[in-house]
Amino acid sequence: MAGPNLPLLAWRNLWRNRRRTVITLVSITMGLFLALFFTSIQDRQFGDMIDVNARNIGGHVMVEHPDYQDAPSLEHSVKGVADLKARIARDPEVLAVTDRIVGQVMLQTAHDSAGTGFIAYDPAQETLETFGVLDAITSGEPFASADDKGIILGQKLAENLNVELGDKVVLTLMDSDGELIVEAARLKAIARTGSPAFDASLCLLPLQTTRDLLSYGPDEATLIGVFLKDGRKTDAVASRLGELPGAVALTWDQVAPELAGFIAMKVGGGIFMEIVIALLVVASIFNTLFMSVLERLREFGIQLAIGYTPAQLFLMVVFESLWLALSGIIAGLAVFAVPYLLMNQYGLDMGGLFGIDPAEQMDVAGVGFSMVIYAGIYPDHLALILVIVFLATLLAGLYPAWRAGRVEPVEVIKLV
Repeated sequence: MAGPNLPLLAWRNLWRNRRRTVITLVSITMGLFLALFFTSIQDRQFGDMIDVNARNIGGHVMVEHPDYQDAPSLEHSVKGVADLKARIARDPEVLAVTDRIVGQVMLQTAHDSAGTGFIAYDPAQETLETFGVLDAITSGEPFASADDKGIILGQKLAENLNVELGDKVVLTLMDSDGELIVEAARLKAIARTGSPAFDASLCLLPLQTTRDLLSYGPDEATLIGVFLKDGRKTDAVASRLGELPGAVALTWDQVAPELAGFIAMKVGGGIFMEIVIALLVVASIFNTLFMSVLERLREFGIQLAIGYTPAQLFLMVVFESLWLALSGIIAGLAVFAVPYLLMNQYGLDMGGLFGIDPAEQMDVAGVGFSMVIYAGIYPDHLALILVIVFLATLLAGLYPAWRAGRVEPVEVIKLV
């Protein structure tokens, strides 16, 4: 004769006390929803932070002269750029590779002067995925080619220098031989990123014109920017690049440790909150199953007396926790789906909630980020959370199941 249908019995047992089961499912659903919701916001927000930072500083991975970070100088340049770029571009994780010249410059106008850093780039190499500033030009025209003329300034820097489009700006900088170079350029465009700190220091120059000005060779730059499809793969890509002739591969967190520390702190706080949520959910599940077992001790004794084995009782309670896990996960995903899709597509304008100009950004570690918060969860993080919730629910039912299997029929049948 076939044995009892334990999964069906377990499902029916859950609904013998509907209120308790519903309360437990609500706790699993809300716990899963909160874990997924906060993780999706963190994944999208920190992923965007890493990408924006990469577009500003020059890449998820930066190939530089080995001494550049210790002594940033135009004489610490990378040579053989074309061959290095071709080698890097063969990596399957690489989205784009660009070369730039970055350094320090003194800007002077008829009204004022200011020291800042400059970025020389080639418009033919750059897109919005590699250089977000290209989308921030509010007046004037961007550079048409690498040997274009002129200069582009951030809006705040232009205001500080009291210059307008077409005005002359005098550049003073050191070339690769340590010689002082003085050059005049016309203000070609003004950019506004929304980050006050970034707009007060932004200075853009055309790449080839800057090469000629600094006596750089045609295959020379201060950095090669490597942009990835997934910013989380920086360590792996940098490791695969290995030893490079006359250069070293640095990850974005090595170049921007302040931002890396901020993200690590926030991720740590998020993990702590999710652990607290998980413990509360596990406690709720354990309470439900344990109370259910205690209430049914006499019933378990009778089942053992009529032929059930301790292993069958154990499995029956395990199936009850399994049904709770599956039902809670399905309900949690259903509750999570709608707000996630809305946040993924439209976002939540935090600036608008506090009456802040939508064009403004918040500064984190010197980098400006949009105040519109979006959601977007990595598939591996989604799978990990679901697996943790599933296993936690099953583990919470192990002791009640063991307790059910240890019932002594003679002792419990006489219980009223």
